[in-house]
Amino acid sequence: MTDQGLPSAGAQALYLRARLYSAIRDYFARQAVLEVETPVLSHAAVTDPAIHSFALPVAGQTCYLHTSPEFPMKRLLAAGSGDIYQICRVFRDGERGRNHNPEFAMLEWYRVGFDHHELMREVDDLLHQVWPGSAPGPSRYLSYAGAVRQATGFLPWELDGERIAEILRRHGTEPPDMGDDIDGWLDLLITHVVAPGFEPDCLTFIYDYPASQAALARVRDDGEVALAERFEVYYGERELGNGFHELNRSAEQRARFEADNAKREAQGLPLMPADERLLATLDKLPDCAGVAIGLDRLLMVIGAYQSIDEVLSFDFDRA
Repeated sequence: MTDQGLPSAGAQALYLRARLYSAIRDYFARQAVLEVETPVLSHAAVTDPAIHSFALPVAGQTCYLHTSPEFPMKRLLAAGSGDIYQICRVFRDGERGRNHNPEFAMLEWYRVGFDHHELMREVDDLLHQVWPGSAPGPSRYLSYAGAVRQATGFLPWELDGERIAEILRRHGTEPPDMGDDIDGWLDLLITHVVAPGFEPDCLTFIYDYPASQAALARVRDDGEVALAERFEVYYGERELGNGFHELNRSAEQRARFEADNAKREAQGLPLMPADERLLATLDKLPDCAGVAIGLDRLLMVIGAYQSIDEVLSFDFDRA
């Protein structure tokens, strides 16, 4: 048998995954959160210009492998499912590297009546309970603005591309030209300056993002600026998950999908069909918060693995 025929993960990683999934299911059973399954194949696709769907011909139609189970899970919530979770495989094109594989595992769950702060605390609790052996130390909670100011001395709305480029160069990174895409510049700042400063052996939660980065989260006016009610959770500098206080207004979500496709067109990317079934039910979505956790990345930090390939039974090159 050639090396290509052998698994990319060792036995220890396979056992670690099995134990983690069992612990997650046990946690949600105690919380009375229902496990569900939703379709992997969809007639709609994600419109976010930063995420690329796999398209497949099916019975004379173009369908798409899901990049997240979010849309059908929200349709279940709108139909009255109550609190739900799912462990599933998801697919994203153009993602391959030390932390990325085109097919990967995701844990996603939704809590009715929660906002993003309440869900952050539950994420914190779950991760500490399912973590084998010595769990991370006390978690840190920082607003997005506070995290940026702590790392740079500036608030996000005081920064432009030129100033961020200067900060990146001082930290040893020669940035690409992002033009006037301030969100692109801020993303570079987070990944290359802010996140590397997080404590290495604990969870860090960043919340209340710029409104322009709302995605599917609610936006509130905080007086001085508008803020998206979303959060991200990191272990050290590695991002593990992304959560929202969920938007439940169909007209606003449609406008965001259309804005995404306008950005796609400007970047020369194919336009993606918005999920009309989601939009038809979104006004019935109860007040809730949801989060997606990358389970392969979680396994990487739990087991101190350096590459995602080490926790996958067969990585993309061996699939």
